[in-house]
Amino acid sequence: QLQLVESGGDSVQAGGSLRLSCAVSGYTKSYRRGWYCMGWFRQAPGEEREGVAALNTGDGSTVYADSVKGRFTISQDSTKDTLFLEMNSQKPEDTAMYYCAARLCIGGGVDLNTGRYNYWGQGTQVTVSS
Repeated sequence: QLQLVESGGDSVQAGGSLRLSCAVSGYTKSYRRGWYCMGWFRQAPGEEREGVAALNTGDGSTVYADSVKGRFTISQDSTKDTLFLEMNSQKPEDTAMYYCAARLCIGGGVDLNTGRYNYWGQGTQVTVSS
């Protein structure tokens, strides 16, 4: 089964940038065939976990939360071994634990429905100060 390990979290000033990485291992044939959706989610203290951005590894379609559109970019390297989240123009409200997640996603399309993702990493902390 897939194993996900996040890295890149840090403390930054508002307006700054960070790039998160998610290393993927434990591949299955389904994963190599591009039948997975990969996403970034975040959870602030006292808040529910929310979707930030997701990508379909097969057709390349992406989806972003309204709060991050135009500021964050999700991508994957050519080997599909690593998922990235480029975060620019960061705001204090971006402060949260960020998680990488995956789910089987045959047939195209992508979503940010937290409950549909069944593989999760341990998270990496991002703190944005004003």
